[in-house]
Amino acid sequence: MSAAQSEPQPAVVDPGPPPSDAVTLFDGKDLSAWVTADGKPAGCSIENGAMVCTTGVGNIYSKAKFHSAQIHLEFAIPYMPDEHSQTRGNSGVFLHARYEIQLLDSYQNPTYPTGALGALYGQSAPLVNAARPPQAWQTYDIIFNAPKCDDSAVADPGSVTVLLNGVLVQNHTIIRHEPGSCDFGGDGPLMLQDHNFEGAPVTVMRFRNIWYRPLD
Repeated sequence: MSAAQSEPQPAVVDPGPPPSDAVTLFDGKDLSAWVTADGKPAGCSIENGAMVCTTGVGNIYSKAKFHSAQIHLEFAIPYMPDEHSQTRGNSGVFLHARYEIQLLDSYQNPTYPTGALGALYGQSAPLVNAARPPQAWQTYDIIFNAPKCDDSAVADPGSVTVLLNGVLVQNHTIIRHEPGSCDFGGDGPLMLQDHNFEGAPVTVMRFRNIWYRPLD
């Protein structure tokens, strides 16, 4: 045996999908992994293996919490030709329920760049627009390096790398924080947003194949 062969080897992971070391949040069969902000069962439904969330159900949160993680989910945005910019198919994937990777119909629908599909909302526009047409299934693969606090100071701001439909749209993007803010550093859930406000259009979002791999 060579010296190299005697060194500790990487753990074996069946790539799946999902990978054998992944935590499944939705596999098309039940919604037991999700709750509302007050801990009640998620008000979404299941149709043809997809989680269907309609305006009014509220934000939903994964019961499972994680620190840094590789996250995968697939989504279908509704066709809303009478809406424009931020009201056309708006939702969001919130890491630790606070850092938003935007969901929006960005196919032939201009909006402010930091609010487009693939944006780290309000902070970083996507490198390119890789949106598919509404109603088509699309994919997010996200690498989230969670921020860290040390003695009330930001020790590591954290970062996100995002592939939209297999195309890199955020490349190790550093997360910005409010000055003086350091109330993070623990584990947190994944949140799917109900973009609901007075006068909001009815938006029916579909999700499937949601899982994460802890990276701690």
